[in-house]
Amino acid sequence: MNLSTSLKKFYLKRYEKIDELRPPLTSPDSVSILNRFVQLCVVDAVELQLDAVYIHDKEQLLRKQSSYKPTPYNEVFENKASLILISGIAGIGKTWLLRKCVLDWSNNLLLKDIQLLFYLEARRFIQYQNISTINELLKLYYKDVLNDCDICNYSTMLVIDGLDEFIYLHELLNNSSQSQYSIVNALSELKNYKAIISGRIRDISQYQNTLLDCNDKLNVQVIGFNEEGINAYIENNVKEKKDDVKRVLKDSPIAKAMASIPFYLSLMCTIIANFTQRNDCSFLTMTDLYASIFFYFLQKHINKNNKPVYKMMEDESNKRFVFDICKVAYHLLNQSKIIFSSDEMKSLFDDFNKDEDRLFGFIEKIETNLGCHYQFVHLTIMEFCASVYAYNNISGKVIMDNNILRNCLPMICGLSNKNKNSFLKFLTDLGNTNPEQLTLSNVCDIIPKGHSNECTVQIKIEINTKNNKFFITNTQELFIECFYESQSLFTDEIKASIVERDWIISIEDGKTSYQVSCDTYFVNLINSDKRVIHLFVHKKLFSEEEKNLIKKCSTKAVDITLFYPCEMGEWKLSNKIKRLTIECRMHPILKNEFKNFVPWFNMCEELIIYLHDESKYLRKVWKWTGNLNLRVFMIAFRGRICHSRKEFKKIAIQKK
Repeated sequence: MNLSTSLKKFYLKRYEKIDELRPPLTSPDSVSILNRFVQLCVVDAVELQLDAVYIHDKEQLLRKQSSYKPTPYNEVFENKASLILISGIAGIGKTWLLRKCVLDWSNNLLLKDIQLLFYLEARRFIQYQNISTINELLKLYYKDVLNDCDICNYSTMLVIDGLDEFIYLHELLNNSSQSQYSIVNALSELKNYKAIISGRIRDISQYQNTLLDCNDKLNVQVIGFNEEGINAYIENNVKEKKDDVKRVLKDSPIAKAMASIPFYLSLMCTIIANFTQRNDCSFLTMTDLYASIFFYFLQKHINKNNKPVYKMMEDESNKRFVFDICKVAYHLLNQSKIIFSSDEMKSLFDDFNKDEDRLFGFIEKIETNLGCHYQFVHLTIMEFCASVYAYNNISGKVIMDNNILRNCLPMICGLSNKNKNSFLKFLTDLGNTNPEQLTLSNVCDIIPKGHSNECTVQIKIEINTKNNKFFITNTQELFIECFYESQSLFTDEIKASIVERDWIISIEDGKTSYQVSCDTYFVNLINSDKRVIHLFVHKKLFSEEEKNLIKKCSTKAVDITLFYPCEMGEWKLSNKIKRLTIECRMHPILKNEFKNFVPWFNMCEELIIYLHDESKYLRKVWKWTGNLNLRVFMIAFRGRICHSRKEFKKIAIQKK
């Protein structure tokens, strides 16, 4: 039997089944990849890499979910590039994708020109710290298969799963030619091999920056399941309460948004199947979802009993256990540590030796020849636990001054949600009273004050027309998400802060149902004589939720910018706005399409129109803008700006 055949048989025996990303980790649920694999959306990541270092992974995923054309699975791995980089947030399905690739190679369905394909888990590299070459690493990693064969005589490809979990990743990214860790020097040889490397978005982006001289590479990002994939997963994997799962995904915007991530979809399906009463699982907000996952871990796989959650949390030992888990998460996240040692655990966790066995399900133990290391089972669980600790123990000022905690702000605010049917109430009284808890006012204070004049609004449009994007401050989006998570009402203090600022609401491709829900909740509560909303609509077709948001915004908007004709059925704008901007420079609009803008013209005091350079119906536009009682009128075409219909008529009449 030759080496290639031996390796393929090894993979078919070892990896035909995979442990699903769901609890309990101590006795995982093994499922067949080939039978239950659901096609994931994989997209070209080139456009994402510039932002990947600066934008939080989860936020980026949700905004880009439907903005890119998917690349078929086979095309990714059949690409002739010598290096394939696969990025994605934790739990998005990267390991499933790589294992499927390995199995397809083993069945002679993929990468047929590759004789030896070596699958390596980066988290296990810590066991091989003294290895100084890739060749040595492979011979030890696959000692039962390789024996003394020389892999240099074969066409070889390396598959590295989870580069972000390599404990010395920082050393590798710094491109140290002579690291004190031999394994880092070994991995610097990766550029000499054909390779497929996966990892979280930020780490893959940084790794790519160390390979600037490598032009022969493919960079893709896994963005989870599309709607078809979600439905296929439910059909293939949910045996009981399938209708309940579908109902929750339909009724809950957050569940629908997060279902694209396999980790969350798997957990939601499991939770819904295990909780018998509908009110037992609440997915109204993101924080609600995390709390449901947290207590599912605790109830089913830590305590391993069916005692109700409220009974568990009446027990002081359980309350202390939860507090200690959250304390560990906060302190280690605050140090940007994902992997930590037993000494660090002992310094943070009361009675660590006594409770160590109870940790698993929240924290995973990684045993190596040099000792044990630990990490949270999922980064989101770590962030949620850190948020619980911060809410209970850290002042709002300290939280707002800490950039590392910025991603946790919506969850920290979400813990103030007073919904009596939520599990959140069991996480807001863990023994320590925090008199200066984070408030929405703390978050609102970081949003710049002031109102946009004509020039400012125009600059916002001009800056972003090339990229089809809007200038919406991250702080505004952050506040609106925090506000939604808290499910609060406007206090007098918040009302005062709202009217001091401009608020930009956008309806665009790639915006998730969760984000629409956040915006709708915020807009519904704005009750002010002063209009403070600037609405940008950059989409052709709308969901019912988006239509309702447009209607709500229009009653409270100071101006509206339309990039496409709004198909809103029989609904018409009922009250006048200050300014209407028709922005057609990015997209050629046909005459019959442009006509749909006309009913909006009568509902504004100021009308600004940017026509596409190829527009051929200028006379019609001139007629459509007649008989309008406008304070300001402006039309721009091919660099010429007309400030009256009389000026525009000269262009419209001569243009045939």
